[in-house]
This record gives sequence, structure tokens and C-alpha cells, in this order.
Amino acid sequence: MNAIDSYFQQVLSYGRNMKVILEAPLHDKDCVLGNILAAHYLSSCDPSKVNLYVKSASSKLERSTPYEKAVFETVTYLISEDKDDDLAFEMHIELLKRFPKDLVYLKRAQVLSFQMAKPVPFLNLVQQVLPENQDESYIHGMLAFPLLELGRMEEAAAASRKGYGINKEDALAHHCVSCFKQVDISFSILGFSFSCKDLTLCTHNWWHVALCYLEGGSPMSKVKEIYDNHIWKELEKEDAIPPEVYLNALGLFLRLDVRDVLDGFKDRLELLAARLTDQVSHALLDILIVWALAKVGETSMAHELLEGLKFRLSKMNKTKQQVMQKAIQLGEAVYEYAKGNYKQALCLLGSDFNAIDYKIIAASDEQIDVFNEVWCQLLLKTGQSSTAKEVIRKRIKVREGSPFTWRLQEKSYAMEGDAEALNAGQRAKMLESSYF
Repeated sequence: MNAIDSYFQQVLSYGRNMKVILEAPLHDKDCVLGNILAAHYLSSCDPSKVNLYVKSASSKLERSTPYEKAVFETVTYLISEDKDDDLAFEMHIELLKRFPKDLVYLKRAQVLSFQMAKPVPFLNLVQQVLPENQDESYIHGMLAFPLLELGRMEEAAAASRKGYGINKEDALAHHCVSCFKQVDISFSILGFSFSCKDLTLCTHNWWHVALCYLEGGSPMSKVKEIYDNHIWKELEKEDAIPPEVYLNALGLFLRLDVRDVLDGFKDRLELLAARLTDQVSHALLDILIVWALAKVGETSMAHELLEGLKFRLSKMNKTKQQVMQKAIQLGEAVYEYAKGNYKQALCLLGSDFNAIDYKIIAASDEQIDVFNEVWCQLLLKTGQSSTAKEVIRKRIKVREGSPFTWRLQEKSYAMEGDAEALNAGQRAKMLESSYF
């Protein structure tokens, strides 16, 4: 059981040594739980070996415990090619009704709900198992996650701080706290370089910190320092997970581009783009790769990746095809945006674009919001200042503390010769000076 216990700990702590589960079948080849968990791990990194472990688990299923049978049934469906995400989620609900302390499968359910962009069912599930896990820091981070997605910020903040209070080394608690960067910048930075250095979530947490500095209008040297030392440097580690690094790096670079400050990072983007040669079966990352390749002039490779996305879409069931069509639309838009074809990009996004409607690409609110910023810039770059002004005004109601949003408003007013441009500019300057 040591390998299984270690694996569970790795899952819950976002550890780097998930492969420890492969030791379980070596110690006990007849262990149903060890074999099916190994199959789950291999489904994402070495699919050719999955059936071997599934068959081994299945052969001993009759003599297994009720828990092992429940996990076997849930996992075999979860890793099946034609699974229905809603049904997979329902199976996790049923498992957790019987075994409410199994936080690993609460984590699996969270991933499913995130991929489906359905935070409400997951919130209900967390609340279902919360009474059995009150003293676990992890459960409070899990509770904060859907609350964040639903915009219930005060409740999410309370939950994440409760988790942090129980265990200050809990990576998920760090992550949730970091999402409140505009509320408490210093708290979001505190401790990251120490407590999460061995966790896969650490790079993502540093991405949040980089956004904190960028949003606050700090000198770009600080953003570069964070990128160089805490995002890009991650790739030097033997157990690094490159797609995780790429996702955070590209998410940062697109924001820099929207803010017209990417030139200072051009060498870094080119270095990163040289590594981006394959699809990774993650819609958000693939879309960001399309943008990056087109941005550095590798338009043929970017177009090829787009065609690959369309091919993958054609292999999905009809329901998923309809939903994931938005991913193709967004990919085509950022492709044109990167090439400077702003009218085409705006046409693809439409006149009533809202990035929240595209969360099905498996992106959080923070990750998806950059596409709203792209849309605002497209409106301005194509001369639609009147529309942009109203769109930005609505954004300010939500992100009043963002200097960049006020700068966009300043630009929209200036394009129309509106004297309010001066007030918007002064507001942006005041916010920038108050942060740094």
C-alpha cells in the first residue's frame, strides 16, 4: 500500500512523482487498486500500456473490496475513448456518496467539471463531502475553486484562507489565495518560493504572481525576473512537465502582447516558440501555441496546428463537436490577430464576444479573460471606439483596480475626442503609483 498511499499524496499535493503508482503492481501484481490506478496514470503518458493494467485489474475483480470495485468502474469509464463527461462526473458523485473521504476522486471530479465549464455541480459535490473532511486543508481549496468560478469572491477568499490556515504548505490553498492578487498582492506572493518549489502547481502560482505585477503596472524587469526564475527555469528540472510551463508562459506573453509590451520579451518568445512543435490535446494550450507561432512568423506551422485541431474535432462525438467548435473559432481569431489581420480576427469573434462563453476549452476565469482583452484591443484597432468604450466601461465595474483597463478606456475616449480621456488616464496613473 505504500506506493498507493504515496500516489494519493502526490495527486493531492500536485506532486511531481505521480509515476510512483507504477510500483504498486510490481509489489502486488494481483492488486486491483494498484493496477487500475496505474492504468489511469498511463492513460495520459503511455496509452499503449493501459489495457495491460486494466486486464490485470479486471482478472481479480471478483475478489476485490467494494471500494476497489467502485474505483475500477469509475476509472475504466473515465479513461475510455468515447466517455460522456457528464456520466463520468455522475459516477464520481456516486463513488463519493459511498466513500466521502476519498479526496483523490473529488480532485478527479474537479478536473471533469473544469473541463466541462460546470462549476455548480462540483460546488454541490464539495459541499456534500465537506462535513467528513473539515480538518483537511485540501477540501477548503476545493471549495474555493468553484466559488471563484462563480464570482463568489468573498466566500472563495474565506475558504482559501481557511485551507491556508490549516496547512500553509498546501499548494491548492496558495493557488486560490493567489487568485485574489488585486486584493492582497503581498499575501499572494508570500511563501511561494519555499513551500511549493517541488510541486507542479508552483509554476502556475508564479504565473498568478507575474500577473499581479503586470496588472499593477510594475516595471517590466520584475515580470522578467519572475518569468526567468520561476516559469522558464522550471524546464531545467528533470521532472518538469513542459506543457504546464508552456501554458503559463504563453498565457503571460499574450497578455504582454495585448498591452503592447511584448517587444521586451521577443527573444524569450522566440526561444519558447522553437519548442512548440506538437499538439498537446489541451485546447487552451493549442490555441496559445497557434498565437505564438503566428506571432513569431511561423504561420505555416500555426496553420497546420489549426488544421490538426479541426481534425481532432471531427473525431469527437456530435455533442462535443458542437461545444468545441468555439475552440476552433478562438484559434482562428488569435491566428489572424497575431498576423495583424485585426478586421478578420474581430469578424471571427463577433460583435457580442464574451470569453466566459469559451471556458469549455478548459480555462479558468483568469486564463480566459485575456481573450476579452484581445477583443477590446481589436475594437480599438479597427476604429470601433464607441463600442469599445461601452465594453470597457462594463469591464471597469468588475476590474476597477486594473490600471490597464483604465488605459484602454483612456484610449477609447481619446479616439472620440472626449475630455473624459484625461480623467481615465489620471485614474490609471493613480492606481499604478499606489501599487508600485
